[in-house]
Amino acid sequence: MRILILGAGKMGSFFTDVLSFQHEVAVYEINPKRLRFIYNCLRFTKLEEIDEFRPELVINAATVKYTIDAFNQVLPHLPKDCIISDISSVKTGLKDYYEASGFRYVSTHPMFGPTFANLDQLSNENAIIISEGDHLGKIFFKDLYQGLGLHIFEYTFDEHDDTVAYSLSIPFVSTFVFAAVMKHQDAPGTTFKRHMKIAKGVLSEDDYLLQEILFNPRTPAQVEKIRTELNDLLNIISQKDAEGMHAYLEKIRAHIK
Repeated sequence: MRILILGAGKMGSFFTDVLSFQHEVAVYEINPKRLRFIYNCLRFTKLEEIDEFRPELVINAATVKYTIDAFNQVLPHLPKDCIISDISSVKTGLKDYYEASGFRYVSTHPMFGPTFANLDQLSNENAIIISEGDHLGKIFFKDLYQGLGLHIFEYTFDEHDDTVAYSLSIPFVSTFVFAAVMKHQDAPGTTFKRHMKIAKGVLSEDDYLLQEILFNPRTPAQVEKIRTELNDLLNIISQKDAEGMHAYLEKIRAHIK
């Protein structure tokens, strides 16, 4: 299959590496310097090159801020039977965009990133395939993700956004709070160092990506839960309520079993 990948960032490079040995892959990137370490594929910097390539599948790996802009650039240069796809962690507006595009489409979300995941061993990682979309496109990504050992889940666009609001906004906000109150430690303990590593990883992500995840309309309800729990915990601590603390620890231990 002729596959065009939009963007030579972390995930664009990952998909290029994964797909280029079984498919004819091209990467389109407007910044030529980002193509320096992209191998075993065609490297495009001009839209006219896409016309000649005639891709059968497009994987949009541009950052969230530019997902729709990237599509708008290349759609006039695609064959009408091409399947377009995204791997975005934020799907807001994409369903309407796809349905208005006139192209077959499939939307997925690998629930991992190069910051923390071991890309050579993904058997503990997950991927979501959006149920709305082209049947053959979904089969392609299902086969791809199964080959990587990922656990696959099929959600609607709305279900995906609910999942992201919970699984990303809660750890992101918790990390932000940790970083906000943190001060330098000359002799940090193991737990502190682990939290610090997570904080540095999260805060190395693109600002717009973090913003879009937290601006998900479903995020405020999740953040409100954090505030409620902090208030409850602060009351227990302030009152030195030993029984209350024991009950609280039992409650939260049950959540992580």
